[in-house]
Amino acid sequence: MIVRLETLKDFFEVETLIREAFWNVYQPGCDEHLVAHKLRNDASFVPSLDYVVEEAGAIIGSIFYAEGKLIDDKGNDIPGLLFGPVAVSPAYQHQGIGQHLIEFSMQKATELGYPFILITGNPAYYCKFGFTPASQYGIHLEGIDRNDEAPFFMIKILDETKIIPLGIFHHPSCYVVTKEELDLFEKQFPYKEKKVLPGQLR
Repeated sequence: MIVRLETLKDFFEVETLIREAFWNVYQPGCDEHLVAHKLRNDASFVPSLDYVVEEAGAIIGSIFYAEGKLIDDKGNDIPGLLFGPVAVSPAYQHQGIGQHLIEFSMQKATELGYPFILITGNPAYYCKFGFTPASQYGIHLEGIDRNDEAPFFMIKILDETKIIPLGIFHHPSCYVVTKEELDLFEKQFPYKEKKVLPGQLR
């Protein structure tokens, strides 16, 4: 198993992997593969943290990082790191590959000097990586009331020596996908049936 940076020739294979990993998981079909496609061309993209996992010549995992905007209470714009989508091929899930990829890339982010990472996700899963509710640090997600603890919005401190400012975090706009964009993008992939399943969020 090899962890390496993504290259141009990997793009479609990675998007196909992400599509397979997320299909019908959080909604009928998925849009995470389009988010990855849009992110690569966005100013927020961090290519030095764009890693894939390769096994026997095939890509079985990937992770993307971006810089969002943390607007502090004085109106200053501080770059805030986030990751996602994170994907592992269905045939290789529950084998620790995703965990290894997250830990590996977070170490690289630390070496690059990033002081913290903000994400939205399952607290029960991400707590094992050291993520805690961002509201404990006075950081809140755009569109969420400051009185709402929003435990799904979490922070991982990479450098305890740097001051973490209070403020509102804004995701890059490329994480928003329209139905029209998705329908057009889907035309390059083989047909897959969209299903409404228990546990989906949308």
